[in-house]
Amino acid sequence: MNPDLEILPFFDTATNTASYLVIDRSTKKAAIIDPVLDYDQRSGKASVSSVNKMLTAAVEKGVTIDWVLETHIHADHLSAACYVKRKTGARVGIGEHVRDVQKIFRAVFNAQDVSLSGAEFDHLFKDGEKFKIGSLEVEVIHTPGHTPACIAYRIDDALFVGDTLFMPDYGTARADFPGGDARMLYRSIKRLLALPPETRIFVGHDYKAPGRDHFAWETTVAEERANNPHVRDGISEDEFVAKREARDATLAAPLLLLPSIQANMRAGGLPPAEENGVRYFRIPVTLEPQPLGNA
Repeated sequence: MNPDLEILPFFDTATNTASYLVIDRSTKKAAIIDPVLDYDQRSGKASVSSVNKMLTAAVEKGVTIDWVLETHIHADHLSAACYVKRKTGARVGIGEHVRDVQKIFRAVFNAQDVSLSGAEFDHLFKDGEKFKIGSLEVEVIHTPGHTPACIAYRIDDALFVGDTLFMPDYGTARADFPGGDARMLYRSIKRLLALPPETRIFVGHDYKAPGRDHFAWETTVAEERANNPHVRDGISEDEFVAKREARDATLAAPLLLLPSIQANMRAGGLPPAEENGVRYFRIPVTLEPQPLGNA
């Protein structure tokens, strides 16, 4: 364990999201992983209360935030990346396959301003790419399956996996979003679980598995391999795919799916203002035909 690596978790109970402030003690440089923008679906009002707690902690620690690191285009919360960038000058990074996600969803929302090139982000990471947070080396691991653009960040013995894996008593990410693939998800997870058993895993969400009365977000490769009901040692790819696809067929869409995708494929930015100066999220409406009853 690197003594210069400090990890401060922040848990947003409204969206069950774990965000992280990652600090290099030796250089006082830091990164924020998966920050949350508070959003009230009923009123359409957004606020920065949650992410301001992270920025306040950074000030108290005396660190400079150089990066906002997204693990993927989130479908269950709005990203505060744009706000952090505006406040700190940090660069916003995400996996290069964000282009694939933009191609899927620009058409869904007729979002003609979206680039399709990932230009909304400051850096698009490739699989295996390495970069620095101060003196800390970060390795990028492409983990498609939940979405095409999912990546994990490995920093020394710490691994930030986003939604790919949950706590070992809960399971794994769903794979039924557009561009998702259960078979690919299994292979991505097995790649992560081939890392040293003592590797610490920091998950992107927690929902309290049955029998657990507290939220949790840190586990290890060894614990996942021994106890995760979806991918523990001995479970085959075909078994996982069958279980994952059956489970996904029962799941409802996340509450904040539609606004989240629209903001997050813009690097946490809101859609452009319309002629009246107001910004709007779009909601595609599908009216399914119903058969007429017998006369």
